[in-house]
Amino acid sequence: MSTFSNITYNSSERAEIAQWLTTSNRLKTNPSTELLDTLNSHLSSRTTLLGAKPSEADTALYQSLAPQIKTWTPEQRTGEHGHPHIVRHLDFVQNSKIFGFNIPDSEKVKINTEEILYVKPPIDAKAEKERLKKEKAAAATAAGGDATLADRTSIKKDKKAGEKIADKVQDVKEKVVGSVTGQSTGQQRKEKKEKAPKAQKAPAAPAPLSPCLIDLRVGHILKAIKHPEADSLYVSTIAMGDPAGTEDTTEYEGQVVRTVCSGLNGLIPLEEMQGRKVIVVCNLKPVKMRGIKSCAMVLAASPRLKEDVGDHHAGPVELVTPPVETKAGDRVFFEGWSGEPEGILNPKRKVWEMIQPGFTTTDQLEVGFDAAVVKELTKEGEAPKTGVGKLVTESGGVCKVNSLTGAVVR
Repeated sequence: MSTFSNITYNSSERAEIAQWLTTSNRLKTNPSTELLDTLNSHLSSRTTLLGAKPSEADTALYQSLAPQIKTWTPEQRTGEHGHPHIVRHLDFVQNSKIFGFNIPDSEKVKINTEEILYVKPPIDAKAEKERLKKEKAAAATAAGGDATLADRTSIKKDKKAGEKIADKVQDVKEKVVGSVTGQSTGQQRKEKKEKAPKAQKAPAAPAPLSPCLIDLRVGHILKAIKHPEADSLYVSTIAMGDPAGTEDTTEYEGQVVRTVCSGLNGLIPLEEMQGRKVIVVCNLKPVKMRGIKSCAMVLAASPRLKEDVGDHHAGPVELVTPPVETKAGDRVFFEGWSGEPEGILNPKRKVWEMIQPGFTTTDQLEVGFDAAVVKELTKEGEAPKTGVGKLVTESGGVCKVNSLTGAVVR
């Protein structure tokens, strides 16, 4: 078997190899559907686990999965809910001389490359946007949009002609008045402008302070790696229900995603980040973290420290987990505080800074919002706001943590 001693790997690639070796061990003992789905998606646009470079991670994956794939049905291999990219990768490893397996044909996993039961249609974001644009135009035409446009053009022309006549009549009036008062036409118009200043539009009142202003959604981590320039950070690729073309998003394996940096390296094992669902804060202003733009935040719980104890970020830390049946992009909110979130939160208003201290966990390990902690919610003369509202989905499922009670959630 090849040792790949003649291939050079950078620090990021070495970290990814270590990650995939851990995943391979997990797949040997517990090949969950979610983990297989994540691996299949990862390989959909790659020849090897690293992209193009072969590595020991490819051979480890082969050794873990080959006995299982031998028993897979055609539907499990290339059906609509199958894992064709895993099968293709296995076939490449067992037949390529690069990996040095030299497996006799009689012992190889039999792969029928002609038997493809389902081909997933590619998602072309640009074409989809153009299609929606055409549909909208067609609908406008069907509803008499062209006629409306023509009518508006005609009205506009008539309006301009009427305005010209009105201007001429006004000039004649001003000349008559000027002959009596001794003022020129220009002086009269200047006076009128000074007497009737334009009314200033009042700025829209900001929405009342509330946890609902924070855009909390279910996120699906498609991939997580160590930050190449920061030992404490992970860089995750997360789908969170954004429409195609949304600012600060990209496409990854046919899904609209955001890049998110989180200070969880050393606190949560990298393999536990792969393919899992989390809760993300989606409307914080994007920030660069050691050269990589982070466009959301992953919610996690940690023990509440005593006032005289400094936070050394030593852990333990637990990710907030949404209900199993949720999907990427599902909205979550605190009971009793439903409403529409803002766009990007204005940093000057400090909504996140005021609301986040109320995030906590209960004795039942449910994530909640303790209104009594946030004094700014209570207006002068009102009774103080109290009560803990659970973080729930539209269907009533509750977001939880594994073991931390009375924790800080941020």
